[in-house]
Amino acid sequence: MFDPKAIDDIANRLANAMPPGLSHLKEDMEKNFHAVLQGTLGKLDLVTREEFEVQKAVLTKTRTKLEDLEIRVAALEKQLNQNPSDQVNS
Repeated sequence: MFDPKAIDDIANRLANAMPPGLSHLKEDMEKNFHAVLQGTLGKLDLVTREEFEVQKAVLTKTRTKLEDLEIRVAALEKQLNQNPSDQVNS
């Protein structure tokens, strides 16, 4: 789900940010950072940009339908309130 290159880049940046006195641990730390990042990000309930855009489109369509239905219900309620005598005779 995540771009492995992006995780590698972040792990590399973290390892490079270590103090110079610990440079001999850089390779091990980079591997550890990589494993921690991949594990942590894997546990998150995230979606891809494509999945997000699909859901956004579905929500927009649903919202439009809901607004149309609200208008129709309001018109029907208005019609019923204008003709109360028709309701009694029904």
